[in-house]
Amino acid sequence: MKTFVVKIKFFTAVIILFLPFFLNTGIFAQLPSFLIPPAEFRAFDTPNDAGETISLTWSISPNDAPDVFYVVYIDRDKNGDFEKEAIRIKSNTSYRTGVPEIYGHKKSNENYHYVQIFPRKVFNGEPIDKRQVYYFKLGMVSGENKIVFDTVASAKARGNWLHMKKANNFIIMIILSVIIFYFIVHARRNPNMFLRKISGLDAVDEALGRATEMGKPVLFVHGLTGMGSISTIAAISILGRIARKIADYDANLKVVNNDPIVMSVSQEVVKESYLEAGRPDAYNSDNVFLVASEQFPYVAAVGGIMTRERPAANFFVGYFYAEALILAETGASTGAIQIAGTDAYTQLPFFITTCDYTLIGEELYAASAYLSREPMLMGTLRAQDVGKGLLIVILILGTILASFGLTFITHLFEAF
Repeated sequence: MKTFVVKIKFFTAVIILFLPFFLNTGIFAQLPSFLIPPAEFRAFDTPNDAGETISLTWSISPNDAPDVFYVVYIDRDKNGDFEKEAIRIKSNTSYRTGVPEIYGHKKSNENYHYVQIFPRKVFNGEPIDKRQVYYFKLGMVSGENKIVFDTVASAKARGNWLHMKKANNFIIMIILSVIIFYFIVHARRNPNMFLRKISGLDAVDEALGRATEMGKPVLFVHGLTGMGSISTIAAISILGRIARKIADYDANLKVVNNDPIVMSVSQEVVKESYLEAGRPDAYNSDNVFLVASEQFPYVAAVGGIMTRERPAANFFVGYFYAEALILAETGASTGAIQIAGTDAYTQLPFFITTCDYTLIGEELYAASAYLSREPMLMGTLRAQDVGKGLLIVILILGTILASFGLTFITHLFEAF
């Protein structure tokens, strides 16, 4: 009995000792049956591209693990050797969930892998023949074990005329364009179309009237950005409306600048406003001048103008930085009516505190339509408000639906 037990132990030790040898060099190495192939493997032209990529997808395998790799082999011949490796990925990465523009947001996308192949890169930058069909095989690698499955998938790359990924953006653009066009037509038929009152703009006439009665100048201060800034463009538009009223009231307007291009544009805008008012002789180009190109020399010079000439009304319109509080404090100390407008949210608290009226954010952009009452501008402004209202309704509706687990509406505005 003891001899039998000793023999069993001996053979067990031999099997354990030579097991790695059999696994690596024996019949087990030639047939790695533990690597289970995916049930589905297919190739197709990647949609919505210029014809440079081919997409591959296959179902997950029970063997997927961080130390198991998928290898895609490519060939131009269906019966070729498939020795060219196109891509190698870990088997627990690259799922369909990463391309919702193709497969949507289904939960089942977690059960499929997805990769894109660039044939031109694989074949060392060779031009892609649009008629060339590429063939693919899928393999799995785990350590020293490798298996290539027999299934062959094929596809050819071609360019697409339409980018269907962004169809949602196109539809939203069409809807908003129709709304804008409708309100422009409506504004032409009804020049007195209602716009929400903006107290800062309603006070413009009051400030200019006060300056006219007191015989003091009106000071218009630009921000520190150039003509490439949206806020500067909006400020120029407001300047034109103010200059027109100044010409009608026969008051004195001074415009200070820190950028020569902005100064040139301001001179032309003010000059045009005086021409529209029928008083070109009253225009003085010396009243629209360059003060300084640096920030704090500019502030010091403008502060000196405020202190010496004590204008009756100050307009701070544009994009401002740290100089905002200094300018507004100096103007407030002279007793002037101050109206500010900026989209620099960091400076809004200072203007709100030291100025009589402040245009906050988008009110700066709406000012030109509000002051001019031009149908084109009024219709666009009204359409923007309607569009914002629709977005608010959709946000509320989406929040309610998401509370019940319905999240489809959250994907309507994805840009992909």
